[in-house]
Amino acid sequence: MVLHCLAFALLLGYATAFPTEQQPLRAEPLDENPRVPSQDLVKAKGLHGRFLHITDFHPDQFYETYSSTEVDAACHRGNGPAGIFGAETTDCDSPTTLVNATFKWINDHLKDTVDFVIWTGDSSRHDSDEQIPRTENEVIATNELLVNKFVEVFGKEDDTDPKNDLAIPIVPNFGNNDIMPHNIMQPGPNKWTQKYLSVWRKFIPEEQRHGFSTGGWFSVEVIPNRLAVFSLNTMYFFEHNTAVDGCAERSEPGYQQMEWLRIQLQFIRNRGMKALLMGHVPPARTEAKLLWDETCWQKYTLWLQQYRDVIVGSLYGHMNIDHFLLQDNKDISNKALRGKMESVSRMALDDELTIQSAADYLTELRAGWSKIPDAPKTKSKSSSGSGYFYNLFESITQKKKHKETKEDKFLEKIGGEWGERYSVSLVSPSVVPNYFPTLRVIEYNISGLENLPVAHANCIEKMTLQEVEEAHCFIEDENEEKSIEIEKKKSKKGRKGRKNKSKKPQFAIPKPPSKSAPPGPAYSPQTLSLLSYKQYFANLTLINNDFGQHEIVGDEGWHNGKHSGKKPHKDKLRHHNKFKYEVEYDTRNDTVFGLKDLTVRSYIDLAGRIGQYKPPKSDRIEDVDGEDSEATNTDVDVVACRGHELAASKKKHKKHGKKHKHRKAINKVWFTFVNRAFIGTWDDDELHDEFGQEV
Repeated sequence: MVLHCLAFALLLGYATAFPTEQQPLRAEPLDENPRVPSQDLVKAKGLHGRFLHITDFHPDQFYETYSSTEVDAACHRGNGPAGIFGAETTDCDSPTTLVNATFKWINDHLKDTVDFVIWTGDSSRHDSDEQIPRTENEVIATNELLVNKFVEVFGKEDDTDPKNDLAIPIVPNFGNNDIMPHNIMQPGPNKWTQKYLSVWRKFIPEEQRHGFSTGGWFSVEVIPNRLAVFSLNTMYFFEHNTAVDGCAERSEPGYQQMEWLRIQLQFIRNRGMKALLMGHVPPARTEAKLLWDETCWQKYTLWLQQYRDVIVGSLYGHMNIDHFLLQDNKDISNKALRGKMESVSRMALDDELTIQSAADYLTELRAGWSKIPDAPKTKSKSSSGSGYFYNLFESITQKKKHKETKEDKFLEKIGGEWGERYSVSLVSPSVVPNYFPTLRVIEYNISGLENLPVAHANCIEKMTLQEVEEAHCFIEDENEEKSIEIEKKKSKKGRKGRKNKSKKPQFAIPKPPSKSAPPGPAYSPQTLSLLSYKQYFANLTLINNDFGQHEIVGDEGWHNGKHSGKKPHKDKLRHHNKFKYEVEYDTRNDTVFGLKDLTVRSYIDLAGRIGQYKPPKSDRIEDVDGEDSEATNTDVDVVACRGHELAASKKKHKKHGKKHKHRKAINKVWFTFVNRAFIGTWDDDELHDEFGQEV
């Protein structure tokens, strides 16, 4: 039978385009002919090995410069410290000046250096002003505004290909504030999937538009036949979306999206391609709290495990703070997958994190990471960077060790030398200046891509979409290989002499990679693996040039900002400093985090170091014995971070030699992690007071 690989290439289409000129803020008609980017685009331009991740613009057309940042004004009226490019460290949204300046900077500095754009939603203001409530037309209009700005920057400058108006693919995503009321999305098709099908029509491949109108999810081959980006509609996983109920029941859109993702990842595997997942709300989960419904988190973690040979990484926004998440495969529970209550009940994380809830959340993450086994001092095989085949050769040629070493025990605990017990999700901070506006450029491995032929390895024979769904999705295979560890211990109260059997999940479990398959791109450095990222931020305090540096005020509820109560120098409105994004940190040369790459193993090592309450000397800020001498000078230890030096907490000298406990972040990796989480907007003493330990 003849193989028809092109039939399945249609399942992962190409990003479409918008005209290069600024368009009116209106939805485009549904019957307009699509313009699909040329498949020769990559060959013509060549890959750069970088892409832009940008999230949470929250443009606000009602923002007024020098208005009040108080909760009853929301930077819409009154007199106050709201700067021309935004009110940093407040809960106010982004002025159009910030949006325009951000795109101008991208145009001047990034336009010709990235291969595609990941845009993870929240492209409308918060509904935080009772005097100016949001409207549906406004929500759509601000999204159209951003679409037009992306096209202004990344539109083609020539007419060599009349069917393609974009130089690179742009992949959008639903945010919880891109709908009304915010957080609530009904099962599709609904008015929001229909409206955004119009707004993003040329971004969504034609053959996936029906699926998008049904549930708001789709995929784009950003590198034809090599890499596909999956835009997940996390509204159907979101714990705060009361219109849906998780991923356990077949009738739920969360279940249907997970099945769609499973089928698509299998196609990707069969075609020899790789996948990058993106979404708005991240799968945040601690011992006490979560953002996703537990059944959705369970399936997501299971999918990442079973398709670890395919998935390159996962990227999210929403939370505004810079951090990462580890999903532990040992937390996968058959009971939870079926929607049954677990013994540990987690509360929903706050929809919008306050300063205090963000601090509590990061502290809970650290507590979980403190349980990660400590890596032995000896260098592991995976850290050598030699790669899978080198290590395979070594294992064959070297004699087998009979005595189990500390290294062997450590590797066994983390799922082998590649750390396959875990998976990683990266959460990028936002453009909206709850802290400082931020964006991220991620570098990935393109070794050999320019010379590789277009391949259709292991393509499936031609089938109709209905046949594919029946074969892969809706018919349960009783003989399918069971590939997850299921809890078998059950209560036997009142059931003496009766055998309890663990029930199988009521869905098809994806098959894992072949035992002979090498580790995937998220685990072993290879083509398409994520290598590093460079994070940029705009220091609005210096750019607005209205105030000096002051500490943040307030710790919960509406955040008034560090300039609350101060009067700006209004004559400086015309004399602000030049707007620019500058490097906050670059993981390639960051000596504190020490990430050699963005593989799972690198993040396991980093999380373990962050979680240490008694870190080794190399990760300590300073040694403190809890009792200082009667010195009169203030001694300060310094840690290098974000282009300037961050002071460790000052030693508080006691009079007459009395003991005095104070809080101090002894672990400099933890101290740097929380400082970067808030984009350097927290005062050093505040960081120590909030995240330190008594010494």
